[in-house]
Amino acid sequence: MSKVSTTAREGAMETDKSPDHNEAQEEDDAAVDAECFLVERTKIIQPASLKDSKLEKLKEVLQDWINSTLKAEHIVVQSLDDDLYDGLVLHHLLASLAGVHLPLEEIALTSSAQIRKLEIVVEELDKRLGRRDPEWDVSSIHKKDLLATLHLLVAMVRHFQPELELPSDVKVQVALVEVSGTGIRSDVRSEVLTGESSHSDNLGSTHGDANQVEELLRMEAHEVALAKQALLGFVNTSVARLGLHVSDLDKQFSDGVILLLLIGQLEGFFIPLCDFSLTPVNHAQMLHNVSLALSLLTHLGLRVSSVQPQDVVAQDVAATLKVLYALFNKHAKQKEKMAAQCD
Repeated sequence: MSKVSTTAREGAMETDKSPDHNEAQEEDDAAVDAECFLVERTKIIQPASLKDSKLEKLKEVLQDWINSTLKAEHIVVQSLDDDLYDGLVLHHLLASLAGVHLPLEEIALTSSAQIRKLEIVVEELDKRLGRRDPEWDVSSIHKKDLLATLHLLVAMVRHFQPELELPSDVKVQVALVEVSGTGIRSDVRSEVLTGESSHSDNLGSTHGDANQVEELLRMEAHEVALAKQALLGFVNTSVARLGLHVSDLDKQFSDGVILLLLIGQLEGFFIPLCDFSLTPVNHAQMLHNVSLALSLLTHLGLRVSSVQPQDVVAQDVAATLKVLYALFNKHAKQKEKMAAQCD
């Protein structure tokens, strides 16, 4: 019995040393080693940075931008920290800014539904932004990670509305915590949200136009009427050769048609009729027309950053006047230069 048992044990030992067993053991050891090297990284904004005035200003500008963009849809964001995690706001921003209408449920109630919605929306945003930035992902947005949310919003502004002036040189101190099978390691480093402004000088005239309109609207009614009359004369002189006549600045630009034709006349180019609706019959067509007009103005260097297309469609007097005044100011200055050269 003793000899049989010894032989059996020796056979088992020989079996343990077989090539297949050795390979399996090596794989197990490798898996254990891999688990030890798996790292979970978390970024946490330091409490002192959360109180930084530049960061507060950036959050304020981004929040105002979102609320202005989604004004027509009656969506109001009260906190960047808490209001973007479920995908609803990002879904509507994507539709408003890029014209991408995804067939998604309006409100996702469960965590799994929210993550599914975010996956689709963020994927579309990444396509439009032209990159997959590691500074944000679906998980971080859903976990209400403020740092990731800010990085995404800043990237969206830079892409969809580059004329919007963001606070420059915003940096935060971030604690980078790494957890792995070998332990926990933390490090504090500075992370840039916005760099130094490269176009602040170019924005002066833009804000000057907008500020002048805002100041005008605070004047006496007869002064406002005189200014409107001057703009009306400028518009009608420009579109007369098309057989058009404008009598009401507040209403006749809301569908974007005359605005597009005016831009074409002033800038000397033809806008293909297939690019816009010449006889818009619904809000979507009007919004498309006005959005195209504002896009053209931006391309031409007229940074009407404070004007949202939905405001013009809604016959917001200030928004319409800002657009017309920007055109008037540009071409009036050009005429003055030409006159000076002739003299």
